[in-house]
Amino acid sequence: MSTDLHAPPVLSTPAEYLYEHQTALPGRETRPDRSDHELFEVYEIARTASEIQARDWRRVALQFPDAMLADAPWVVGALGRELALRKVEPPRLYVLADTSYSACCVDEIAAEHADADAVVHYGRACLSPTARLPVLHIFTRQALDRGSVVEAFARHFADKATKAIVVADVMFQEHVAPVCALLRSQGYARVVATNIIHDPSSPIPNRSIESPDPAEPEHHAHQHLHEYHLFHISTPPTSLLLTLSSRLASLHIYPTPSSPYTTTTSPLDPSTTPSMLRRRYALVLRLVTASVIGILVNTLSVKNYMSTIGALREQIAAAGKKSYTIVVGKLNAAKLANFAEIDGWVVVGCWESGLVDQDGLFKPVITPFELSLALQSDETRIWTGEWWGGIEGVENTVSRDTEPARPQKTEEEEEEETFAEDHEGGIDDDESEPPVFDLRTGKLVSNSRPMRVTIRSSPSATNATQPSDSSTASRAGGSAIVKRGTGEIALVNGVASPGAEFLRSKRTWQGLGSDFNSSENEERSTVVEEGRSGVARGYTVGEELTRS
Repeated sequence: MSTDLHAPPVLSTPAEYLYEHQTALPGRETRPDRSDHELFEVYEIARTASEIQARDWRRVALQFPDAMLADAPWVVGALGRELALRKVEPPRLYVLADTSYSACCVDEIAAEHADADAVVHYGRACLSPTARLPVLHIFTRQALDRGSVVEAFARHFADKATKAIVVADVMFQEHVAPVCALLRSQGYARVVATNIIHDPSSPIPNRSIESPDPAEPEHHAHQHLHEYHLFHISTPPTSLLLTLSSRLASLHIYPTPSSPYTTTTSPLDPSTTPSMLRRRYALVLRLVTASVIGILVNTLSVKNYMSTIGALREQIAAAGKKSYTIVVGKLNAAKLANFAEIDGWVVVGCWESGLVDQDGLFKPVITPFELSLALQSDETRIWTGEWWGGIEGVENTVSRDTEPARPQKTEEEEEEETFAEDHEGGIDDDESEPPVFDLRTGKLVSNSRPMRVTIRSSPSATNATQPSDSSTASRAGGSAIVKRGTGEIALVNGVASPGAEFLRSKRTWQGLGSDFNSSENEERSTVVEEGRSGVARGYTVGEELTRS
């Protein structure tokens, strides 16, 4: 039996402790104490203030990744002080914290909510071209032990005649030229440095290759890239590792010490790249038999993303499959699981975020480049190990892989073909195509091209090619077998819709009222009545003033 209470229970914090508890900012507990001078150099305050002054920006959005968000208040104050020293009226500064999509992309949507004139992006960046706002990239300046880098390079490449390209993460880019100079002083004459450019479609994404010899053309390394080894300072993103695996002779990574300004990740092993590519090709084979493909929009800022979506739609439609365009914000397994009718996804995003981790996902998520392989026939699908995660080049892929347009036929020719198919056992091109088998299970997949099968059975197609009553009667007498409409599917506004068919045939709950079967329950639904209203102290029922 419980003891009697002699005092009321404490249900709230005393008022005197209200302002004593302080919530720690993210990352502050692991961040070392740095002086204002160090932070001034890391965040390039002087350069940022000069750009704001030169371009006369009045409303500026400052985008920080999670690892740098703790320094955002200091950066805002430092920019205000620096602009005041230059006798410039400080602009309105807005901090963008929770990005709409990936942190490497510029969040133009959030910046437009603040009506910003420009965006200052801090930290790592994919450098994908933006569509609307000007962007100033501040990669931040990180310290690096260059002597340790040179020693690691010498351990990987004992032969000083080795052709090597030195690449660094954007946060360590300022160390590339000094490291290459140290290597050349030690006898590595064929070491090539790189510079940052805003071109993800370049042979090394967002990098241009310098020529160590002025007499040698600059594009020589681009033409003979497979002869060079790559030495990467700091752990690269997995998408870059997969992209460069087929373009260079070998990849070597110098992992930088864990920094509070970078996301802590385990160093990648380049030797695992072939196994990762094999897993990616297995996902491609799963999309071969997919009938409904979802176009997953993972960016609203990368330039030409709208034209890419249109090109993917045309490419999927040319293969006889159905596509749906979905925008869900940041991706996770729970969001994608809501679309059970989707057999697979293709991501429209930057070249880094296009590689989606498959852990916990029910359906495969691939890139536009992988989709172009999946939509090819078994005879033409040849995978050379090349891989790409961005949307660049999708238009060229569509024009190359899309079937050529067939010349329009007259009504007489269409009637003759229809008569031949119905009378003499003729079959159309779709029915004569080879069967599609799932390479994982070995089973026959009969609905891998639902849009091709339903064209002939849809009412619009039937009415368009329906002959007159007299000709139909004369032809029906000579036909011993009446062809049954195959692939019957739900229509929306006269267009075949696999999604509507899935809703009708496979979903057990189709919305409010879907559980009411008029054939089983003859009773009509209850008339809607006005319920109770008011506050918890007492409700009124309808127009009456009685309380309940």
